[in-house]
Amino acid sequence: MSAGHETTTGPLPIGQFAQLVQQTVKNDPMFQHQALSGEVSQWSVHNGNIYFTLRDDVGQMDCVIWRNARLNVDPAIKVGSEVVIIGSVDVWPKRGRLQIVVARIQPIQTLGAMEETKRRLVADLKAEGALDLPPRRLPSPPKHVAIVTGTGSAALSDMKRLMANRWPDMRTTVIGVLVQGEHAAQEIVRGLAITRQLAQPEVAERLGLPPVDVVIVGRGGGSPEDLWAFNLEPVARAILASTVPVISAVGHEQDHLVSDLVADVRASTPSNAIERLVPDRNAWLQFHDELDERLNASVVRRIGELRQRLDLLANQLRHAPGKGIFTAKQRLTAINNRLQRTMEASLSSHQQRLARLGATLQAAHPQRVLERGYSMVQDNKGGVISDIGSLTEGQTIQLQFADGQAAADVHTIQPLEEQP
Repeated sequence: MSAGHETTTGPLPIGQFAQLVQQTVKNDPMFQHQALSGEVSQWSVHNGNIYFTLRDDVGQMDCVIWRNARLNVDPAIKVGSEVVIIGSVDVWPKRGRLQIVVARIQPIQTLGAMEETKRRLVADLKAEGALDLPPRRLPSPPKHVAIVTGTGSAALSDMKRLMANRWPDMRTTVIGVLVQGEHAAQEIVRGLAITRQLAQPEVAERLGLPPVDVVIVGRGGGSPEDLWAFNLEPVARAILASTVPVISAVGHEQDHLVSDLVADVRASTPSNAIERLVPDRNAWLQFHDELDERLNASVVRRIGELRQRLDLLANQLRHAPGKGIFTAKQRLTAINNRLQRTMEASLSSHQQRLARLGATLQAAHPQRVLERGYSMVQDNKGGVISDIGSLTEGQTIQLQFADGQAAADVHTIQPLEEQP
């Protein structure tokens, strides 16, 4: 090594250096989820993946579209097409190959204009400070979840199934809206307005429900055009106006929407929203039982330590010279008083905490709701019917009361009037 070319790390194995480069570009936002434009060349398909080069007069880079993202590729794109891509730089250490992993690709006249609109909105929101607001904590467990998404969608079915597995009978209100198309943004804003109404205690009380304490808004995957409503300003403003935490659950992991930036939590998929929000009830109860045991053991251990100290001082007092008896008695009395106060305060604190946990469990139990004069509606298979969209005229339903059940037939269906 010649003088003047000093190294600080010593010679690195080339594979380790390639991995370091990979980590660097993956962790740098400058190289992730970038909108880039150029001309397509050397377009080819291999093992279901699309490989091409994106070039202009100044330079070029290799690109890849993995086969799981090929559904989003416009069939009109070919060699010579001017396109805009959304992609992230990656390095393949084994080959030392630098390439762009493309999540989205569209002809420049469509996606380019859309991305520019999105970029301007993000810049405006950032300038207002809307993107720097501290996120609100999700309730654990939630008492009433509102879901704003497409009625009858696969995403909704997945969320319902996962929620039933993790916490059966959790109170849920589904607000069906259009999630793509010309009127989607208006529909999503309407759905979020209803959640704000249901979050008000006085409104929820009139309906016999606990107030909504968290909202999930989203949909499954699709093309950039399908997801575009979640990039529009009215939807972003409606999320920011929510009085309770909002989870944005739109598309797949590679999709990044304005709704993700303004929500309190971004979930990679609708199912991931349920996984992050709804705990497994059995595990949750087990955790709190273990916590109760640890708290009690801690109190017992602390009392034991203080009693040992008290016994030690009492023994010292019995063997102390006469002139020290008065001082020792004072210390002994003070320690005894302190021990008593500590025990009382600790036990009171633990009792209050256990009372709060017990109240949460009692409030979440469907039997408590029934005892307050409400009923639970089930279909003939025992499934809970939580929204009017699940009913059909002539259907036989089961009404569960606190002291029994009854069967009934549905004659008329009247949806709740939507509130602006």
